[in-house]
Amino acid sequence: MRRGCWPGSYGSFAERFEPFASGFGGVFGGRWGRFFGAGELRLALLSLLGEGPRHGYDLMRTLEERSGGAYRASAGAIYPTLQQLEDEGMVASEQADGKRVYRILEAGKQELERNAEVVKRIWQRAQGAERWARWSGPEAAEVAVPAARVMKAAMRAATHCGGDPDCVAKVLEALERARKELDALATNPA
Repeated sequence: MRRGCWPGSYGSFAERFEPFASGFGGVFGGRWGRFFGAGELRLALLSLLGEGPRHGYDLMRTLEERSGGAYRASAGAIYPTLQQLEDEGMVASEQADGKRVYRILEAGKQELERNAEVVKRIWQRAQGAERWARWSGPEAAEVAVPAARVMKAAMRAATHCGGDPDCVAKVLEALERARKELDALATNPA
């Protein structure tokens, strides 16, 4: 879909609907998917350590901040991954002010270079999650599936239009009416 083809649109289709495409990728507190795929947490940690030495809690806090709270790292995920990276010779650690501080080594930098595209996608996904995170409470999760059904119905209707611009315009009008009604509820729930 080309940029700007919907009235009032911004960004590409993928940018606007990335959470739907990725199963919400943990946007709703991990209810519908994992935030990190296999091997991605270690790359995210290497990436953060590439910015400078950090201790485990700082890494956990930074991951949560960069995802807008969509991903909340646990010590049970972070510390074993840091230990694995240390065992692989990617990072080193030392005690400083009562905390174990990790820093990236040359092998870790090379691993980041080999996986630069994956790392870029991780942080793009985190940024996308951040945009959606403020609407990720239990109430939002309750309406996500029905909202996805409406989107699916709209896409099905547009597909069955067979390229007829008037038909597609009617689908867009229906969606715009629904959006306006929902926006009105968001600003005046009474």
